[in-house]
Amino acid sequence: MVVTLAGCSVNPVTGERELSLVSESQERSIGTEQYVPTQQTQGGQFYIDPELTVYVREVGQKLARVSDRPDLPYEFVVLNNSTPNAWALPGGKIAINRGLLVKLEDEAQLASVLSHEIVHAAARHGAQRMQQGMIISAGMAGLGLALSDNEWAGLVMGGAAVGAQVALAQYSQGDELESDAYGIRYMHEAGYDPRAAVELQELFLALSEGRESGWLEGLFATHPPSARRVEENRKLAQQLGAGGFRGRDVYQRRTARLRALQPAYEAHDKALKLASEKKMDQALAAVNSAIEKEPREAMFYALRGRIHQSNGNRALAEKDFDKAVSLYPEMFEYQLYNGLNALAMNNTSKAREHLEKANEVVPTAIGYLRLGDVAVQQGQRQQAMQYYSAAAQAGGDVGAEAKQKLARLQ
Repeated sequence: MVVTLAGCSVNPVTGERELSLVSESQERSIGTEQYVPTQQTQGGQFYIDPELTVYVREVGQKLARVSDRPDLPYEFVVLNNSTPNAWALPGGKIAINRGLLVKLEDEAQLASVLSHEIVHAAARHGAQRMQQGMIISAGMAGLGLALSDNEWAGLVMGGAAVGAQVALAQYSQGDELESDAYGIRYMHEAGYDPRAAVELQELFLALSEGRESGWLEGLFATHPPSARRVEENRKLAQQLGAGGFRGRDVYQRRTARLRALQPAYEAHDKALKLASEKKMDQALAAVNSAIEKEPREAMFYALRGRIHQSNGNRALAEKDFDKAVSLYPEMFEYQLYNGLNALAMNNTSKAREHLEKANEVVPTAIGYLRLGDVAVQQGQRQQAMQYYSAAAQAGGDVGAEAKQKLARLQ
């Protein structure tokens, strides 16, 4: 990705002049190009309850209409991720994890989260961080993620998925205060009680001081809370005046299915932790419990397939990966696991099909490396060299293996 000099511009939210190296057209383009890949690196869409995304979108668009940039092509999505977090990409592309939704109590609190993210997009905070050199990694641009063959912690960022870097980079206190202040104004203008934003910040601060690990890994890592934020929010809410829509009943009703599914996702998360500790029998029991509770969740089958794979039972792994792909074919991770397992079973045609599908959505170093292996087995030397050359950019064990194999072909 190339960033060209665009000179100074006026912040559309604050009205202040600021250096702008990313043009508005580039900003929108980045958001559009990176939205789906970034969603997928964070768990993919929460497809089990599509009506939940409809609800979040309704609330989000209500707030977007009263923002300082109502013309942005705002989109809102719920991600299948237990970590409590929400993020915004340039151009108004916004996501919230089910792990945060299940912690909220009413629609006003949801509005507080979404309006905060809308300000990040409207005030061009992501674009500003990109031009400050905090985001762009030219050496791996476009390559995507590095992933080892067996990585229980999940997908490891390789430094190239621009959208994920923007979404997961920490905001400055200035950006956070700005997003709080204007987000509360958007809430108030849309008819919500601004006290909900104060309540959330008080909760976040208490949780951060208690060092609750799930929150530290999610919202607090990207949106650090502070006593100053709580106090500033309280002052503004008092100025605007109490009152407004809270929407507890509607929120509880619209999130009822999510809450009912929570035990299944807790069983999955327990299984993932046990697998990372090499307690495979216990992990298998836990993930089986998750599948019993919700048999339509692709994530559960993908994890069980990885457990079977770790236990050396690739045939059972294949069945589970096939099931995961059938339930959520758009998800690159499930295509990737299926392809890697097929290659290990010497099914090169199946491996190629799934690895290519995975790389179409989110290019990965391991995907390129193994496609190179497939090409070698199929006698396609030039194509193998192209794949190995791409994988060699990744660094680490995957990059080293790709360089060795490339050298042998040259």
